[in-house]
Amino acid sequence: MDKIAVLIPCYNEEKTIAKVVADAKAALPEAVVYVYDNNSTDRTVETAQAAGAVIRHEYVQGKGNVIRRMFREIEASCYIMVDGDDTYPMEFAPQMVDQVLHYNADMVVGDRLSSTYFSENKRPFHNMGNSLVRSSINRLFDCEVKDIMTGFRAFSYGFVKTFPVLSKGFEIETEMTIHAVYNHMQIGNVIVDYRDRPEGSVSKLNTYSDGFRVLGTIFRLYRDYKPFGFFSIFALLLAAVSALFFVPVLLEYLSTGLVLKFPTLIVCGFVMLAAIQSFFAGLMLSNMAQKNRRDFEYRFNLVCEKERRRRDKKREKK
Repeated sequence: MDKIAVLIPCYNEEKTIAKVVADAKAALPEAVVYVYDNNSTDRTVETAQAAGAVIRHEYVQGKGNVIRRMFREIEASCYIMVDGDDTYPMEFAPQMVDQVLHYNADMVVGDRLSSTYFSENKRPFHNMGNSLVRSSINRLFDCEVKDIMTGFRAFSYGFVKTFPVLSKGFEIETEMTIHAVYNHMQIGNVIVDYRDRPEGSVSKLNTYSDGFRVLGTIFRLYRDYKPFGFFSIFALLLAAVSALFFVPVLLEYLSTGLVLKFPTLIVCGFVMLAAIQSFFAGLMLSNMAQKNRRDFEYRFNLVCEKERRRRDKKREKK
């Protein structure tokens, strides 16, 4: 088991990967640097290997799939995950490792948005998207995470071995953040500098398609983690629509004693019934979500206990 593992997911990063590996080794000399190649068609693998990285492969395309493979295979007390595009200075990594190993952080966020991101990044829609995602998640999940979509993070052993990777692509960072927030994990924050990609290096992130996937992930996770709030919104909307169309029918009945729009009355009744069903569905799913959280806490404690025993045995041998 490694003390520190640096995990670098890569797809066609020939121009930058050697520098990222060298910077990781310089910043964390005791770390093992793993480069996980995701079907690169350039010389990413050869370049990373020459720089001294351990090469692994994930053949199913997508960043989420790569991270699933990394988390399954690598055992370490602390994990650093960084993109292979040389946009994150590795000199901030020791601060992030320190928060995991000595201050019990489960996840440490390399915060670009409080630093140079908005001045360095040349893609305006990315700036707007990062701000939108951050404000949405902080409002929906009642938290204060500074950078939701950063690709520079540190993790504890417990986080890595209990995180259920469901996303396939770039929405994985959003999923990580929401998972940590929902389960009340300790989240650290280290403000890091950000630099735009060097000349000739091309981003794999599609502004529109990946942006919609991220928003879809927020929608899905809010439904799964906060079902009462999610279904209560639908119940309120349905009840409002039902009342809006029912009031004229009621006023007409009070003035004439007749129900002239009987089909409208029937539809209003069914819509109100749907609102009631939505409300109680939210209640039942909320109870299930609470049970899932209790089960997660139990699994998380087992994983952390396993890590503590491993550390104790290591100390005894010394």
